Amino acid sequence: MKAIISNAPGGPATLVMTEVPEPVPGPGEVRIRVAAVGVNYPDVLIIEDKYQVKPPRPFSPGAEFAGTVEALGDGVTELALGDRVLAMTGSGGMAEKAIAQAGRCVKIPDAMPLDEAAAFLMTYGTSQHALVDRGRLKAGDTLLVLGAAGGVGLAAVEIGAAKGARVIAAVSSEDKLALAKSRGAADGFVYPPGPFDRDGQKALADAFKVACGKSGADVIYDPVGGDYAEPALRSIGWRGRYLVIGFPAGIPRVPLNLALLKGCEIVGVFWGGFVEREPEGHADSLADLFRLYEAGKIRPEISERYPLEKAGDAIAALAARKAKGKIVVTVSS
Repeated sequence: MKAIISNAPGGPATLVMTEVPEPVPGPGEVRIRVAAVGVNYPDVLIIEDKYQVKPPRPFSPGAEFAGTVEALGDGVTELALGDRVLAMTGSGGMAEKAIAQAGRCVKIPDAMPLDEAAAFLMTYGTSQHALVDRGRLKAGDTLLVLGAAGGVGLAAVEIGAAKGARVIAAVSSEDKLALAKSRGAADGFVYPPGPFDRDGQKALADAFKVACGKSGADVIYDPVGGDYAEPALRSIGWRGRYLVIGFPAGIPRVPLNLALLKGCEIVGVFWGGFVEREPEGHADSLADLFRLYEAGKIRPEISERYPLEKAGDAIAALAARKAKGKIVVTVSS
């Protein structure tokens, strides 16, 4: 079978398409015929050995994927041959067939296409955990979302709107703003590209404040980091919650006196840790997300599809921060 393989640390150009033996599921595992793979920022980091988890090489990237169960390991009773599932494995998905622990697979609704399933769990799971569990978002709150047209950002826009929040979308282009508004953002603005000097940061902070209004943001969702973080934090309201999601623009240095003056919380969001440490909470969160999906309130925006042999190009496109919604690698029908 064919798989995209990382043989040495490096960027997307180092990935190669290789013939590998068909994997055999061990106890508690299943083999999945992969239909589609969601591309996420951890895929950019993991092939460069910059992610928290470093799988032994050679390995295939692809943390989340969807397909059909075609073989069962010993002891698997919760899944059956032919089940349509999405899986979260951390890596291994960019292949024609992949192994997953049965406990890391979720049956998907009959009406959910496999490519949407592959683009669903990491972005919506992260945003649901961030906004509901960590941000305590409630109806009527003002929610500022940075990177609001990216995978997790757009998911945050949709979930925030579904929960009754007033969503402000901050994006890098007018077409991205239009997309965020089409998914529930009440308002928003286009910020300039960084990096910023002090005057640039002050101007950006003023823009955030104007967009959020006099009372500031109750919750800020930041999957961008870098020079955008401090200006965003300056727009937070009293006792607001600033959600730390990721750092594609760099790890910021934030003056902690802002947290003191605003009486606010700076809250780390590590969805993978939540899944591992609080499985019952994760199950409840996922059930809520499927309800929102079936009600038509959330749906992955797949902006680009790449065939398996172009998976490196898909990861490179995400790394360039030009993607809207999700990028998906298609493997089989």
